[in-house]
Amino acid sequence: MAVPKRKTSKSRRDKRRATHAISAPRVNVCPNCGQPKRPHHACANCGTYKGREVEPLRIDAP
Repeated sequence: MAVPKRKTSKSRRDKRRATHAISAPRVNVCPNCGQPKRPHHACANCGTYKGREVEPLRIDAP
């Protein structure tokens, strides 16, 4: 079983964890309707992606 040879210092531990912060999701404006939307996602308001109408992927299950 692997066991560390030396104790990891608080500084080294915290430097490793510095990139674990949670950031707010990025938001763009839909060019069609002007509502906020996630980049590279279809607009939830008007249903367009890259200037064209897309059908929703959700289907009703029997």
